[in-house]
Amino acid sequence: MDVILIPGLWLDASSWDDITPALRDAGHTPHPMTLPGVGEPASASAGVGIADWVAAVVARIDDLGGPVVLVGHSGGGNVAWGAAEARADRVDRVVFVDTTPPPPGAEISEFPVVEGVVPFPGWDFFDAEDVADLDDATRARTAPTTASVPARVPTDSLGLGGGRRHAVPVTMLMGGMDDETFRDAVRQWGAFAEEFDAIADARVVKLGTGHWPQFSNPALLARELVAAIG
Repeated sequence: MDVILIPGLWLDASSWDDITPALRDAGHTPHPMTLPGVGEPASASAGVGIADWVAAVVARIDDLGGPVVLVGHSGGGNVAWGAAEARADRVDRVVFVDTTPPPPGAEISEFPVVEGVVPFPGWDFFDAEDVADLDDATRARTAPTTASVPARVPTDSLGLGGGRRHAVPVTMLMGGMDDETFRDAVRQWGAFAEEFDAIADARVVKLGTGHWPQFSNPALLARELVAAIG
């Protein structure tokens, strides 16, 4: 199976380096992506929005020609879901890594803009539970690999016309919530609850990690990805 790996904010294709060998060993072909405008100055990235990120994934799906699985980490989940809507007939499954399927109009989040781009704010910026399993060595190793993202991307509204995506099977690999806990929590999230309820086939798997399992526990994430892909 062709597996398109979509990174979250500030990450590029290399963020999947510890995951791709296990996918290959399981007989899959991984396609880690670096999305448009990542690491580029405002002069080159000011026009790049979330729709351009979705379009880049859709183009990769079209290039591959056969069925694919989409894997989206964090904000990359929004991108994966947009691509699933556009190419529902080609997507066998969407795997969300510590994020939830977004409803139409959802944004990723807001972060400080510096010199026209959104730089990585540093590991200390995030909630303690999200980074608790990133030790000092991992933080020191991974921080230099991050890059700025186009200023528009985190706060652009995600366009999701129609509802073809709801027929695509979904697996959510969540850091701290199992299936029952997530289903209880999502009821309080308004449009996110409506989006989740519309999905015909969705399951939630608890990883027991923070928000970046590809760094903190890549062996576990790889194993669960292989299981989800089937």
